[in-house]
Amino acid sequence: MPYLPNTPQDIAAMLERIGVDSIEELFSPIPSELRLKRPLHIPAAMAEMELTQHIQQLAAKNESASSAVCFLGGGAYDHFIPAVVDAIASRSEFYTAYTPYQPEASQGTLQAIFEYQTLMCQLSGMDVSNASLYEGGSAVAEAVLMALSITGRTGDVLIAESVHPEYRQTLATFASNAKYRVVTIPTPDGYLNPDDVAKAANDTTVAVIAQSPNFFGHLEEMQAIGDVARKCGAVFVASFDPISLGVLKRPGDYGADIAIAEGQGLGIPLGYGGPYLGILACRQEYLRKMPGRLVGETVDRNGKRCWVLTLSTREQHIRRDKATSNICTNQGLLALRATVFLAALGPHGLKETAEQCVRKAHYAHEQLQQLPGVSALFARPFAKEFAIEVQANVPNLLTTLREQGIHAGLPLGTWYPQHRNAMTIAVTEKRTVAEIDRLVEAIHDAMVV
Repeated sequence: MPYLPNTPQDIAAMLERIGVDSIEELFSPIPSELRLKRPLHIPAAMAEMELTQHIQQLAAKNESASSAVCFLGGGAYDHFIPAVVDAIASRSEFYTAYTPYQPEASQGTLQAIFEYQTLMCQLSGMDVSNASLYEGGSAVAEAVLMALSITGRTGDVLIAESVHPEYRQTLATFASNAKYRVVTIPTPDGYLNPDDVAKAANDTTVAVIAQSPNFFGHLEEMQAIGDVARKCGAVFVASFDPISLGVLKRPGDYGADIAIAEGQGLGIPLGYGGPYLGILACRQEYLRKMPGRLVGETVDRNGKRCWVLTLSTREQHIRRDKATSNICTNQGLLALRATVFLAALGPHGLKETAEQCVRKAHYAHEQLQQLPGVSALFARPFAKEFAIEVQANVPNLLTTLREQGIHAGLPLGTWYPQHRNAMTIAVTEKRTVAEIDRLVEAIHDAMVV
C-alpha cells in the first residue's frame, strides 16, 4: 500500500510506546455510540494510473469562470490578470517564502510587503496599511477591534444591511461573546440613509460601518455617513472595492478612519470563494492600534536601505494579552499578486479598467430592463454591479443559464428573503458586448419558456 507508509512493525512500535496493546484499545476511550460500526463507503484501491484518471475525471466536473461567461460578483470578480502576475508570483523565492521573522534572510519578501503597503496607501488614500489580512470579512472584524481600542467604548457597532452579508456574519461571530453589540441598520431602498445612522448613533457608539459600492453594487453617501460618525465620536469604517477606485473617490478623501476591502480583484484568480486577501489601512494616529504585520524601511549598519518587521505587538512576540491581534500569518503570496497587478496596470490602467467595468455594466443594465418581466431592483447609482428583479424563479433561472455556459449572477434571496425574486449581476472589463447580449437573450428565452 504505497499511500500508507506505516508497516505493521511501525504500528506495533508506536502502540508499545503509547502503552497500549492494539488499535482497538487505543480507541477504547471513545464512547461506543460515537463510533462508526460499519466500513467506510469508499471505492476499492486503484493502481496509480487508474487513480490518476479517476481524479482527473472528478476535477473535470468543476466549472471555472474561464470555462463559462462569468457575471458573478459579491466580492469575487472575474477580472483580467496580466501574465506578469503569475510569472512573478510563481518564482520559487516568493512562492516558497516563509514568515519573514529574520530580516537578514528575508529582504526580498520584506521589500515586496513594503511595496504592497505603499500601494494600498496610495490606492485607499490612507496614511498607513498593514501587510494584509485573511479576507474581506476578517478585515471588518479586525477594524471593529481597532475601533474598540481607539474609542475605549463598549456601546453599539452600527453596520449597514447593505454591507456584504457574509462580512456581517463574520462580525456577528466575533461579537457573540464580546461586550459590544452589533446593530444592523436596514437599507430597504438599497443604500444606507445617513439620517437613519444619525437616529441610531450616540455618544457610546463604537463604529459606523458602510460599504461602497455595497453588496447590491450601489454607491453609498460615504461623506455624509462619515460626518455622522465623526459627530458622535465613533470610528468610521469604510469598505471599498479596489478596482472601483480607478473612478471613485478614495476612502481617505472622504474622511474614513479605517478603510477595508476584499482584494481578490487585484490579480487573484477566483478559487472556491477564497480566502483571498484582506486589505486594511488607517489614519496615521491609529497606527499602533493596527493588527497584523507591518514592514518598515530602515538602514543597516552600513547605511544601506533595508526592511524589517516593525511595531510587532503580536501574540507570539512580546505583548501576548495586550497584542493588537492574534493574526499569526498574512496572505503574503496574494499580497504579492496584488502588488504586481497594481504595478503592471499603473494609475492609468486602473482607471481604464474601472471605466470599462462601469460602461459595460450600465450597458447590460439598460439592455436587461428592456426585457418584459425584468426591472431594476433599486433606482440608485452603481459601478460594476447591479441588482435586477425578475418575474421568475431566480434559482431555476440561474440553473438554466448555467447549463448554457453562463454564470449569470447571484440570487439575492440567499441572504435577503425579501428579495427572493432578485439577483445581482457583475460586469467586469473582461465581458464583451457580445457576451452581454448573449446574457440578455438567454434571460429572455428562459423567461419566455
